[in-house]
Amino acid sequence: SPICSATRISASSCDRPRATISGDSPNLRKGLLSRAIICGLTYILPKRSSRRCSLQFGTPSLKAETNMTFSVADGAAYAVLYAVLGVFTVLALLSSDNFNKFLPSTFCRKCLSLHHSDHADGESDEVKEADYFLAARNSSGAFAIAMSFFASGMGAWVVYGTTEMGATPQLSWLGVLGYSGASAFPAIIICCIGPRVRTLTEHGKAFSTTDFSRMRYGRIMQLFVAIVSVFYMFIYIVAEMTSISNVYGLLTGRDVFSTTTISYTQSIAISIATFTIFYVTMAGLPASIVTDKFQAMIMAILVVLLTIAVSVYPENHVSKDEFALASNWTADGATAAVTLFIAIASAEMFNQANWQRVWAAESIPAMRKGFFLGAFLVFLLMMFFGIIAMIAYANDPEAYNMGDKFAYLAFFDLLMPLGNGWHVITLILVTALAASSIDSLQNALTCIFR
Repeated sequence: SPICSATRISASSCDRPRATISGDSPNLRKGLLSRAIICGLTYILPKRSSRRCSLQFGTPSLKAETNMTFSVADGAAYAVLYAVLGVFTVLALLSSDNFNKFLPSTFCRKCLSLHHSDHADGESDEVKEADYFLAARNSSGAFAIAMSFFASGMGAWVVYGTTEMGATPQLSWLGVLGYSGASAFPAIIICCIGPRVRTLTEHGKAFSTTDFSRMRYGRIMQLFVAIVSVFYMFIYIVAEMTSISNVYGLLTGRDVFSTTTISYTQSIAISIATFTIFYVTMAGLPASIVTDKFQAMIMAILVVLLTIAVSVYPENHVSKDEFALASNWTADGATAAVTLFIAIASAEMFNQANWQRVWAAESIPAMRKGFFLGAFLVFLLMMFFGIIAMIAYANDPEAYNMGDKFAYLAFFDLLMPLGNGWHVITLILVTALAASSIDSLQNALTCIFR
Protein backbone atom coordinates (compact mmCIF):
# COMPACT_ATOMS: atom_id res chain seq x y z
CA SER A 1 0.00 0.00 0.00
CA PRO A 2 1.36 3.40 -0.99
CA ILE A 3 2.43 4.94 2.32
CA CYS A 4 5.54 7.01 1.76
CA SER A 5 5.61 6.42 -1.98
CA ALA A 6 2.84 8.88 -2.84
CA THR A 7 3.13 10.74 0.46
CA ARG A 8 5.56 13.54 0.92
CA ILE A 9 5.74 15.68 4.05
CA SER A 10 5.49 19.42 3.48
CA ALA A 11 8.63 21.20 2.32
CA SER A 12 8.92 23.11 5.57
CA SER A 13 9.59 19.89 7.45
CA CYS A 14 12.72 19.39 5.35
CA ASP A 15 14.29 22.73 6.18
CA ARG A 16 16.63 21.57 8.89
CA PRO A 17 20.28 20.51 9.06
CA ARG A 18 21.14 17.06 7.76
CA ALA A 19 21.88 14.56 10.48
CA THR A 20 24.84 12.23 10.49
CA ILE A 21 24.52 8.75 9.07
CA SER A 22 25.53 7.06 12.28
CA GLY A 23 22.04 7.31 13.69
CA ASP A 24 23.32 7.80 17.27
CA SER A 25 21.93 11.29 17.76
CA PRO A 26 18.79 11.48 19.94
CA ASN A 27 17.44 14.23 17.69
CA LEU A 28 17.93 12.00 14.67
CA ARG A 29 16.11 9.12 16.32
CA LYS A 30 13.20 11.36 17.32
CA GLY A 31 13.11 12.88 13.86
CA LEU A 32 13.04 9.54 12.10
CA LEU A 33 10.34 8.31 14.46
CA SER A 34 8.18 11.34 13.78
CA ARG A 35 8.72 10.98 10.02
CA ALA A 36 7.81 7.30 10.12
CA ILE A 37 4.66 7.98 12.14
CA ILE A 38 3.57 10.80 9.84
CA CYS A 39 4.21 8.68 6.74
CA GLY A 40 2.34 5.79 8.27
CA LEU A 41 -0.69 7.69 9.46
CA THR A 42 -1.11 9.96 6.43
CA TYR A 43 -0.69 6.74 4.44
CA ILE A 44 -1.42 7.41 0.79
CA LEU A 45 -1.98 11.14 0.40
CA PRO A 46 -0.61 12.26 -2.96
CA LYS A 47 2.13 14.85 -3.15
CA ARG A 48 1.10 18.47 -3.45
CA SER A 49 4.20 20.55 -2.78
CA SER A 50 6.68 21.40 -5.50
CA ARG A 51 9.47 19.74 -3.55
CA ARG A 52 9.70 16.20 -2.30
CA CYS A 53 11.13 15.15 1.04
CA SER A 54 12.48 11.72 1.92
CA LEU A 55 12.83 10.15 5.32
CA GLN A 56 16.35 11.55 5.41
CA PHE A 57 16.95 15.00 6.84
CA GLY A 58 18.16 17.84 4.71
CA THR A 59 17.02 20.38 2.19
CA PRO A 60 16.85 18.44 -1.07
CA SER A 61 16.91 20.47 -4.22
CA LEU A 62 15.45 19.61 -7.59
CA LYS A 63 18.94 18.76 -8.70
CA ALA A 64 18.16 15.09 -8.15
CA GLU A 65 15.45 15.16 -10.79
CA THR A 66 17.28 17.35 -13.31
CA ASN A 67 20.36 15.12 -13.18
CA MET A 68 18.25 12.02 -13.77
CA THR A 69 17.62 12.27 -17.49
CA PHE A 70 15.60 9.76 -19.47
CA SER A 71 14.70 10.10 -23.12
CA VAL A 72 11.79 7.84 -24.02
CA ALA A 73 9.96 9.53 -26.89
CA ASP A 74 6.43 10.77 -26.27
CA GLY A 75 5.15 8.65 -29.14
CA ALA A 76 6.74 5.52 -27.71
CA ALA A 77 5.35 6.26 -24.24
CA TYR A 78 1.82 6.78 -25.56
CA ALA A 79 2.14 3.66 -27.71
CA VAL A 80 3.04 1.63 -24.61
CA LEU A 81 0.23 3.18 -22.59
CA TYR A 82 -2.54 2.57 -25.11
CA ALA A 83 -1.25 -0.82 -26.24
CA VAL A 84 -1.10 -2.18 -22.69
CA LEU A 85 -4.46 -0.70 -21.73
CA GLY A 86 -5.96 -1.91 -25.00
CA VAL A 87 -4.82 -5.48 -24.36
CA PHE A 88 -6.28 -5.43 -20.86
CA THR A 89 -9.54 -4.02 -22.18
CA VAL A 90 -9.84 -6.81 -24.75
CA LEU A 91 -9.08 -9.45 -22.11
CA ALA A 92 -11.68 -7.93 -19.81
CA LEU A 93 -14.37 -7.87 -22.49
CA LEU A 94 -13.61 -11.44 -23.57
CA SER A 95 -13.99 -12.58 -19.96
CA SER A 96 -17.59 -11.39 -19.80
CA ASP A 97 -20.48 -13.67 -20.72
CA ASN A 98 -21.55 -11.36 -23.54
CA PHE A 99 -18.29 -11.90 -25.46
CA ASN A 100 -16.88 -15.14 -24.05
CA LYS A 101 -19.23 -17.29 -26.11
CA PHE A 102 -17.54 -16.10 -29.30
CA LEU A 103 -14.14 -17.50 -28.29
CA PRO A 104 -12.95 -20.28 -30.61
CA SER A 105 -12.11 -23.00 -28.10
CA THR A 106 -12.99 -24.37 -24.70
CA PHE A 107 -9.40 -23.78 -23.58
CA CYS A 108 -9.62 -20.06 -24.37
CA ARG A 109 -12.94 -19.79 -22.60
CA LYS A 110 -11.50 -21.43 -19.49
CA CYS A 111 -8.48 -19.12 -19.49
CA LEU A 112 -10.55 -15.99 -19.91
CA SER A 113 -13.55 -16.70 -17.72
CA LEU A 114 -14.58 -17.78 -14.25
CA HIS A 115 -17.04 -20.53 -13.49
CA HIS A 116 -20.46 -19.46 -12.29
CA SER A 117 -21.50 -20.54 -8.84
CA ASP A 118 -24.78 -22.16 -7.96
CA HIS A 119 -27.47 -19.74 -6.87
CA ALA A 120 -30.51 -20.23 -4.75
CA ASP A 121 -33.54 -21.68 -6.46
CA GLY A 122 -36.09 -19.13 -7.53
CA GLU A 123 -33.63 -16.37 -8.34
CA SER A 124 -34.23 -14.67 -11.64
CA ASP A 125 -31.59 -14.59 -14.35
CA GLU A 126 -31.25 -10.84 -13.82
CA VAL A 127 -30.41 -11.32 -10.13
CA LYS A 128 -27.89 -14.06 -10.94
CA GLU A 129 -26.20 -11.91 -13.56
CA ALA A 130 -26.06 -8.89 -11.27
CA ASP A 131 -24.61 -10.94 -8.43
CA TYR A 132 -21.94 -12.40 -10.72
CA PHE A 133 -21.15 -8.96 -12.16
CA LEU A 134 -20.69 -7.33 -8.74
CA ALA A 135 -19.30 -10.18 -6.63
CA ALA A 136 -18.13 -13.02 -8.91
CA ARG A 137 -19.36 -15.10 -6.00
CA ASN A 138 -17.73 -18.53 -5.46
CA SER A 139 -16.13 -18.39 -8.89
CA SER A 140 -12.35 -18.23 -8.37
CA GLY A 141 -9.80 -20.84 -7.36
CA ALA A 142 -6.79 -20.34 -5.11
CA PHE A 143 -4.46 -19.37 -7.97
CA ALA A 144 -6.86 -16.73 -9.30
CA ILE A 145 -7.31 -15.24 -5.82
CA ALA A 146 -3.54 -15.16 -5.26
CA MET A 147 -2.83 -13.46 -8.57
CA SER A 148 -5.70 -11.03 -8.04
CA PHE A 149 -4.60 -9.99 -4.56
CA PHE A 150 -1.00 -9.63 -5.73
CA ALA A 151 -1.80 -7.60 -8.84
CA SER A 152 -4.47 -5.39 -7.29
CA GLY A 153 -2.37 -4.61 -4.23
CA MET A 154 0.86 -3.82 -6.05
CA GLY A 155 0.30 -0.55 -7.84
CA ALA A 156 2.72 1.87 -9.50
CA TRP A 157 3.60 3.17 -6.03
CA VAL A 158 5.87 0.15 -5.41
CA VAL A 159 8.68 1.74 -7.43
CA TYR A 160 8.83 4.40 -4.70
CA GLY A 161 7.81 2.51 -1.53
CA THR A 162 10.51 0.21 -0.20
CA THR A 163 13.10 1.98 -2.35
CA GLU A 164 12.97 4.89 0.07
CA MET A 165 13.56 2.53 2.97
CA GLY A 166 16.38 0.69 1.24
CA ALA A 167 18.24 3.83 0.21
CA THR A 168 17.99 5.32 3.72
CA PRO A 169 20.81 3.71 5.76
CA GLN A 170 19.19 4.70 9.06
CA LEU A 171 16.33 2.33 8.18
CA SER A 172 17.91 -0.20 5.82
CA TRP A 173 17.08 -3.89 6.32
CA LEU A 174 14.47 -3.57 9.04
CA GLY A 175 12.75 -0.77 7.13
CA VAL A 176 12.65 -2.85 3.95
CA LEU A 177 11.60 -6.03 5.74
CA GLY A 178 9.02 -4.10 7.74
CA TYR A 179 7.50 -2.43 4.69
CA SER A 180 7.45 -5.71 2.75
CA GLY A 181 5.98 -7.69 5.62
CA ALA A 182 3.47 -4.97 6.45
CA SER A 183 2.24 -4.90 2.84
CA ALA A 184 1.63 -8.66 2.97
CA PHE A 185 0.17 -8.61 6.49
CA PRO A 186 -3.43 -7.63 5.54
CA ALA A 187 -3.75 -10.85 3.53
CA ILE A 188 -2.72 -12.87 6.58
CA ILE A 189 -5.34 -11.08 8.67
CA ILE A 190 -8.00 -11.82 6.06
CA CYS A 191 -6.94 -15.47 6.06
CA CYS A 192 -7.76 -15.54 9.77
CA ILE A 193 -11.00 -13.56 9.93
CA GLY A 194 -12.23 -13.81 6.34
CA PRO A 195 -13.81 -17.27 6.75
CA ARG A 196 -15.81 -16.08 9.76
CA VAL A 197 -17.01 -12.95 7.94
CA ARG A 198 -17.95 -15.01 4.89
CA THR A 199 -19.83 -17.59 6.97
CA LEU A 200 -21.82 -14.97 8.88
CA THR A 201 -22.95 -13.32 5.64
CA GLU A 202 -23.52 -16.51 3.66
CA HIS A 203 -27.28 -16.06 3.45
CA GLY A 204 -27.23 -12.28 3.19
CA LYS A 205 -25.57 -11.91 -0.19
CA ALA A 206 -22.88 -9.60 1.13
CA PHE A 207 -20.62 -7.78 -1.31
CA SER A 208 -18.27 -6.03 1.13
CA THR A 209 -17.62 -5.46 4.82
CA THR A 210 -20.16 -2.63 4.71
CA ASP A 211 -22.82 -5.32 4.32
CA PHE A 212 -21.23 -7.36 7.10
CA SER A 213 -21.29 -4.27 9.34
CA ARG A 214 -25.00 -3.76 8.68
CA MET A 215 -25.87 -7.39 9.38
CA ARG A 216 -23.91 -7.52 12.61
CA TYR A 217 -23.97 -3.97 14.00
CA GLY A 218 -26.66 -1.98 12.21
CA ARG A 219 -27.00 0.90 9.79
CA ILE A 220 -24.86 3.40 11.69
CA MET A 221 -21.84 1.11 11.60
CA GLN A 222 -22.49 0.36 7.94
CA LEU A 223 -22.47 4.08 7.17
CA PHE A 224 -19.26 4.60 9.14
CA VAL A 225 -17.44 1.76 7.38
CA ALA A 226 -18.71 2.95 4.00
CA ILE A 227 -17.49 6.52 4.55
CA VAL A 228 -14.03 5.45 5.71
CA SER A 229 -13.74 2.92 2.87
CA VAL A 230 -14.75 5.40 0.18
CA PHE A 231 -12.35 8.02 1.53
CA TYR A 232 -9.47 5.56 1.70
CA MET A 233 -10.02 4.02 -1.72
CA PHE A 234 -10.54 7.39 -3.40
CA ILE A 235 -7.22 8.64 -2.00
CA TYR A 236 -5.63 5.35 -3.07
CA ILE A 237 -6.80 5.90 -6.66
CA VAL A 238 -5.50 9.48 -6.62
CA ALA A 239 -2.14 8.24 -5.32
CA GLU A 240 -1.98 5.59 -8.04
CA MET A 241 -2.67 8.13 -10.77
CA THR A 242 -0.12 10.50 -9.28
CA SER A 243 2.51 7.75 -9.23
CA ILE A 244 1.95 6.46 -12.76
CA SER A 245 1.78 9.98 -14.20
CA ASN A 246 5.04 10.97 -12.54
CA VAL A 247 6.79 7.82 -13.77
CA TYR A 248 5.74 8.58 -17.34
CA GLY A 249 6.84 12.19 -16.91
CA LEU A 250 10.21 11.13 -15.52
CA LEU A 251 10.95 8.52 -18.19
CA THR A 252 10.05 10.92 -21.02
CA GLY A 253 12.55 13.45 -19.69
CA ARG A 254 10.12 15.93 -18.16
CA ASP A 255 10.49 17.88 -14.94
CA VAL A 256 7.58 16.42 -12.99
CA PHE A 257 7.58 19.42 -10.64
CA SER A 258 7.10 21.98 -13.41
CA THR A 259 3.63 23.36 -14.12
CA THR A 260 4.31 22.88 -17.83
CA THR A 261 4.19 19.12 -17.28
CA ILE A 262 0.69 19.11 -15.80
CA SER A 263 -1.12 18.67 -19.12
CA TYR A 264 1.03 15.65 -19.97
CA THR A 265 0.66 13.92 -16.62
CA GLN A 266 -3.08 14.63 -16.66
CA SER A 267 -3.38 12.95 -20.05
CA ILE A 268 -1.75 9.82 -18.63
CA ALA A 269 -4.05 9.73 -15.60
CA ILE A 270 -7.18 10.39 -17.67
CA SER A 271 -6.26 7.68 -20.17
CA ILE A 272 -5.82 5.02 -17.49
CA ALA A 273 -9.00 6.08 -15.69
CA THR A 274 -11.01 6.01 -18.94
CA PHE A 275 -9.87 2.56 -20.04
CA THR A 276 -10.31 0.95 -16.64
CA ILE A 277 -13.73 2.54 -16.05
CA PHE A 278 -14.84 1.33 -19.48
CA TYR A 279 -13.98 -2.33 -19.03
CA VAL A 280 -15.05 -2.39 -15.38
CA THR A 281 -18.42 -0.98 -16.42
CA MET A 282 -18.77 -3.52 -19.22
CA ALA A 283 -17.60 -6.66 -17.42
CA GLY A 284 -17.52 -6.01 -13.65
CA LEU A 285 -15.50 -7.84 -11.00
CA PRO A 286 -14.97 -11.04 -13.04
CA ALA A 287 -13.06 -9.00 -15.62
CA SER A 288 -10.89 -7.48 -12.91
CA ILE A 289 -9.98 -10.91 -11.53
CA VAL A 290 -9.25 -12.34 -14.98
CA THR A 291 -7.09 -9.39 -16.03
CA ASP A 292 -5.32 -9.53 -12.66
CA LYS A 293 -4.06 -13.02 -13.54
CA PHE A 294 -2.45 -11.78 -16.74
CA GLN A 295 -1.20 -8.58 -15.13
CA ALA A 296 0.43 -10.55 -12.32
CA MET A 297 2.22 -12.84 -14.76
CA ILE A 298 3.38 -9.87 -16.85
CA MET A 299 4.65 -8.15 -13.71
CA ALA A 300 6.56 -11.25 -12.59
CA ILE A 301 8.25 -11.70 -15.98
CA LEU A 302 9.22 -8.04 -16.29
CA VAL A 303 10.57 -7.87 -12.73
CA VAL A 304 12.82 -10.86 -13.45
CA LEU A 305 14.06 -9.23 -16.66
CA LEU A 306 14.73 -5.92 -14.92
CA THR A 307 16.55 -7.70 -12.10
CA ILE A 308 18.89 -9.36 -14.58
CA ALA A 309 19.41 -6.16 -16.57
CA VAL A 310 20.11 -3.97 -13.55
CA SER A 311 22.37 -6.54 -11.90
CA VAL A 312 24.62 -7.31 -14.87
CA TYR A 313 25.21 -3.69 -15.89
CA PRO A 314 28.83 -2.84 -14.90
CA GLU A 315 28.03 0.63 -13.55
CA ASN A 316 25.64 -0.89 -11.01
CA HIS A 317 28.12 -3.36 -9.54
CA VAL A 318 29.10 -2.79 -5.90
CA SER A 319 31.65 -4.52 -3.71
CA LYS A 320 30.90 -6.22 -0.42
CA ASP A 321 32.42 -3.30 1.49
CA GLU A 322 30.35 -0.78 -0.47
CA PHE A 323 27.14 -2.71 0.14
CA ALA A 324 27.96 -2.79 3.86
CA LEU A 325 27.38 1.00 3.93
CA ALA A 326 23.74 0.45 3.00
CA SER A 327 23.27 -2.79 4.94
CA ASN A 328 22.38 -1.88 8.51
CA TRP A 329 20.19 -3.20 11.33
CA THR A 330 18.98 -0.23 13.34
CA ALA A 331 16.49 0.63 16.05
CA ASP A 332 15.08 3.31 13.77
CA GLY A 333 14.37 0.67 11.15
CA ALA A 334 12.57 -1.43 13.74
CA THR A 335 10.50 1.59 14.81
CA ALA A 336 9.54 2.29 11.20
CA ALA A 337 8.65 -1.38 10.67
CA VAL A 338 6.31 -1.48 13.66
CA THR A 339 4.67 1.77 12.56
CA LEU A 340 4.14 0.46 9.03
CA PHE A 341 2.60 -2.79 10.25
CA ILE A 342 0.06 -0.85 12.32
CA ALA A 343 -0.66 1.73 9.61
CA ILE A 344 -1.03 -0.63 6.67
CA ALA A 345 -3.02 -3.28 8.53
CA SER A 346 -5.44 -0.67 9.86
CA ALA A 347 -5.96 1.03 6.52
CA GLU A 348 -6.18 -2.09 4.37
CA MET A 349 -9.05 -3.45 6.45
CA PHE A 350 -11.11 -0.73 4.74
CA ASN A 351 -9.90 -1.69 1.26
CA GLN A 352 -12.98 -3.39 -0.14
CA ALA A 353 -11.01 -4.65 -3.15
CA ASN A 354 -9.35 -7.15 -0.81
CA TRP A 355 -12.62 -8.15 0.80
CA GLN A 356 -14.34 -8.74 -2.53
CA ARG A 357 -11.93 -11.64 -3.08
CA VAL A 358 -13.25 -13.28 0.10
CA TRP A 359 -16.65 -13.80 -1.52
CA ALA A 360 -15.20 -14.40 -5.00
CA ALA A 361 -13.22 -17.44 -3.81
CA GLU A 362 -14.87 -20.74 -4.69
CA SER A 363 -14.38 -22.05 -1.15
CA ILE A 364 -12.83 -21.11 2.18
CA PRO A 365 -9.76 -23.35 1.63
CA ALA A 366 -9.24 -21.74 -1.79
CA MET A 367 -9.54 -18.31 -0.21
CA ARG A 368 -6.94 -19.09 2.47
CA LYS A 369 -4.48 -20.62 0.01
CA GLY A 370 -4.96 -17.72 -2.38
CA PHE A 371 -4.36 -15.01 0.19
CA PHE A 372 -1.32 -16.81 1.64
CA LEU A 373 0.26 -17.17 -1.79
CA GLY A 374 -0.65 -13.59 -2.68
CA ALA A 375 0.95 -12.33 0.54
CA PHE A 376 4.15 -14.20 -0.29
CA LEU A 377 4.30 -12.68 -3.79
CA VAL A 378 3.70 -9.19 -2.39
CA PHE A 379 6.54 -9.68 0.08
CA LEU A 380 8.93 -10.80 -2.68
CA LEU A 381 8.15 -7.85 -4.96
CA MET A 382 8.54 -5.31 -2.17
CA MET A 383 11.83 -6.89 -1.12
CA PHE A 384 13.06 -6.68 -4.72
CA PHE A 385 12.65 -2.92 -4.87
CA GLY A 386 14.07 -2.48 -1.38
CA ILE A 387 17.26 -4.41 -2.16
CA ILE A 388 17.62 -2.62 -5.49
CA ALA A 389 17.53 0.66 -3.56
CA MET A 390 20.22 -0.54 -1.15
CA ILE A 391 22.44 -1.33 -4.14
CA ALA A 392 21.76 2.15 -5.54
CA TYR A 393 22.79 3.77 -2.25
CA ALA A 394 25.93 1.62 -2.01
CA ASN A 395 26.82 2.64 -5.56
CA ASP A 396 26.84 6.37 -4.73
CA PRO A 397 26.41 6.99 -0.97
CA GLU A 398 27.79 10.52 -1.02
CA ALA A 399 25.17 11.75 -3.49
CA TYR A 400 22.36 10.35 -1.33
CA ASN A 401 23.87 11.72 1.88
CA MET A 402 24.22 15.21 0.38
CA GLY A 403 20.71 15.24 -1.07
CA ASP A 404 21.86 15.22 -4.70
CA LYS A 405 19.88 12.01 -5.15
CA PHE A 406 16.58 11.15 -3.53
CA ALA A 407 16.03 7.83 -1.79
CA TYR A 408 12.58 7.29 -3.28
CA LEU A 409 14.06 7.49 -6.82
CA ALA A 410 16.75 4.90 -6.13
CA PHE A 411 15.25 2.36 -8.55
CA PHE A 412 15.44 4.88 -11.39
CA ASP A 413 19.03 5.68 -10.42
CA LEU A 414 20.04 2.13 -11.39
CA LEU A 415 17.65 2.08 -14.34
CA MET A 416 18.99 5.27 -15.93
CA PRO A 417 22.23 3.85 -17.47
CA LEU A 418 20.30 1.12 -19.26
CA GLY A 419 19.09 1.62 -22.80
CA ASN A 420 15.73 3.05 -23.84
CA GLY A 421 14.43 -0.44 -24.47
CA TRP A 422 14.62 -1.18 -20.75
CA HIS A 423 12.93 2.13 -19.99
CA VAL A 424 10.06 1.11 -22.25
CA ILE A 425 9.84 -2.24 -20.43
CA THR A 426 9.60 -0.29 -17.18
CA LEU A 427 6.69 1.70 -18.61
CA ILE A 428 4.93 -1.56 -19.48
CA LEU A 429 5.51 -2.76 -15.92
CA VAL A 430 4.20 0.35 -14.18
CA THR A 431 1.20 0.55 -16.53
CA ALA A 432 0.25 -3.01 -15.61
CA LEU A 433 0.80 -2.19 -11.93
CA ALA A 434 -1.40 0.89 -12.04
CA ALA A 435 -4.20 -0.62 -14.13
CA SER A 436 -4.48 -3.68 -11.88
CA SER A 437 -4.90 -1.55 -8.77
CA ILE A 438 -7.17 1.10 -10.24
CA ASP A 439 -9.69 -1.29 -11.81
CA SER A 440 -9.93 -3.25 -8.54
CA LEU A 441 -10.56 -0.07 -6.56
CA GLN A 442 -13.20 1.07 -9.05
CA ASN A 443 -14.98 -2.26 -8.64
CA ALA A 444 -14.71 -1.95 -4.87
CA LEU A 445 -16.30 1.50 -4.91
CA THR A 446 -19.10 0.12 -7.06
CA CYS A 447 -19.89 -2.66 -4.60
CA ILE A 448 -20.43 -0.09 -1.84
CA PHE A 449 -22.89 1.98 -3.90
CA ARG A 450 -24.61 -0.93 -5.65
